[in-house]
Amino acid sequence: MALEEKIKPSREKCEYTSCYCEENVWCLCEFFRREDAAQLEDMFVVFISNENRTVPLWRQTSGRGGQPVVWDYHVVLLQARSSVVYDLDSELPFPCSLKRYSSEALRSERGIRPAYHRKLRVVPAHSFLLNFASDRSHMKNSDGSWKMPPPPYPPIHTTESRMNLDDFISMRPAYGWGRVFSLEEFLKTHLGGASPSSPSSPSS
Repeated sequence: MALEEKIKPSREKCEYTSCYCEENVWCLCEFFRREDAAQLEDMFVVFISNENRTVPLWRQTSGRGGQPVVWDYHVVLLQARSSVVYDLDSELPFPCSLKRYSSEALRSERGIRPAYHRKLRVVPAHSFLLNFASDRSHMKNSDGSWKMPPPPYPPIHTTESRMNLDDFISMRPAYGWGRVFSLEEFLKTHLGGASPSSPSSPSS
């Protein structure tokens, strides 16, 4: 337990660029790979999105007045055995217990219109490190300018790909890496049958 606590990075020491959650999580996975590759085996990258790319999340630092932020997608890191979530865009503790994160950040689908229902693609962290690639073209306007400033390090590429972000965002079960869950399926798998509480509706 002391070792686990020792190698958990503080939020302030994590590589972070606003609106590049997938790369922030890639850097976090790389940190754990360097510090304790065995621990990485228990970690999963979780892409949260849906077919409409409209998914509400609460307790985000960019939220206002308790309202959810509606993302096109969001990415967090799950440590399975200890059931904790690393979300660098959340105002919740870092890391946060999955039970609290599900209750306060994910909440329930009850009362939420189907167009906002969340799906989650769960990818082993080591697979994400090996396969993820992004040329950041999704963050450029038609004139080539940046929607948001990019991270200071070079784009993440593999020998096979320079851009496959959509393969991870897609919630088609037979497509991409990992496994796709409904929110209910995800929580039953990782919380032993528990479900999120506090139903609420995203702003429209």
